[in-house]
Amino acid sequence: MGKHQSVSIRQISKNRAEQIGYYRFLENKSVTVGELVRSLSDHCVSHVEGKHILAISDTSEINLQSHVGRLEALGLGVVGNNRDIGFYIHPTLVLDAANGFPLGISTVKLWTRDINHQDKHERNYSQLPIEEKESYKWLRSAYETQQCINVGEAKMITHIGDRESDMYEEFVTVANQDNHVLVRARIDRRLVGKTSSFYTYLNQQPSEGTYTVDVPADARTSRTAREALLIVRRAMVKIQRPDKLNGQDYPPSVTLYAVEAVEVNPPPGQAPIHWRLLTTHQVVCLEQALQVIRWYTWRWRIEQLFATLKTAGLNLEATQLESIAAIQRLTVLALSVAVRILQLIQGRDNPNLPATVAFSHEQQHCLSSISPTLEGKTQLQQNPYLPSSLPWATWIIARLGGWSGYKSQKPPGITTLVRGLEQFESTFFGWKLALGKLVCTP
Repeated sequence: MGKHQSVSIRQISKNRAEQIGYYRFLENKSVTVGELVRSLSDHCVSHVEGKHILAISDTSEINLQSHVGRLEALGLGVVGNNRDIGFYIHPTLVLDAANGFPLGISTVKLWTRDINHQDKHERNYSQLPIEEKESYKWLRSAYETQQCINVGEAKMITHIGDRESDMYEEFVTVANQDNHVLVRARIDRRLVGKTSSFYTYLNQQPSEGTYTVDVPADARTSRTAREALLIVRRAMVKIQRPDKLNGQDYPPSVTLYAVEAVEVNPPPGQAPIHWRLLTTHQVVCLEQALQVIRWYTWRWRIEQLFATLKTAGLNLEATQLESIAAIQRLTVLALSVAVRILQLIQGRDNPNLPATVAFSHEQQHCLSSISPTLEGKTQLQQNPYLPSSLPWATWIIARLGGWSGYKSQKPPGITTLVRGLEQFESTFFGWKLALGKLVCTP
């Protein structure tokens, strides 16, 4: 599926026999999710040597409620509203810390909640050990990413998560000389030796300077896209161990570095951007604070990954497969496709990236053949990038997807690139057929 840049079985199958083969593969009980995840991890390992990498984890739900009448009963579970049918996915997206470019997926966890899922109060959730909570996914992802990336001989890992990952356990068990943690704070914690709480103490620190950041639109929260001006503060803090963690395995406190970024004069009707970040990285000056903020802004890449999986891109939730197990296998395979699309988006303006990041040499030959047919007569309608670079290939794919080609226009997004890749796959098949590289069977 990664080769075809699609998750539609009918689209990537050259004939009926191949289509049946795909379905049998996805329904085969011998094909485990673990094996498919290992394949993703192995690919990721090959791109991390010598790099400081960012390991960004997050959770999304695959909602299958529209298929409830035809899905097999085995493995059915509920998602966030405790009514709709579906399952959860928690991948870790690996980026190059130098430029934010996606390198692959290090690990993935999938699970379902029981149809009769109880709320946190009914399960006495707060008293459960971390290993029995869903939130253990953060620690598990960190451990598995460490194992994966160590094989690839990366220089350093920074594990990044949103507010849900703000857990004392992560700071004291994940961080070491080669592994750092960076999370958005969720809890106004107690500080050792201070009368004020964490939020108050951080807000009392003097401003280190200002910083501008591009804020993407988010329809879920009615947030508009804008360039935000942020005031930056920093502090070293000593976090006290929560009372509920009374075991001997956790130290009484942990020293972290905190960075606060608060938006100045947000647009009318828009809540100001307000990030409180906690990290094990040393932050003793404005430059280091800005670096931490920059890394955290790249957390948005995993939101783009989820958008690519769903209606904005591959439309995974519209699959016609009938078993949860098969759809979960398809989801893992779809992640490799989604990463390639994300690479096209992030690399569309970086001429130093080779096209081999996303396309085989044979596919690049086909792109070279297609390119003249997509260029206009004026200089503004020519592909401005060096052949065999990733932006050169992305320009062609975007044109196939309906993009105008003018730099003055909005750059191609997920939907355009998915449409372009689908068009390219059909063209590539015909190109190979014309050259006698394929034998068309009934």
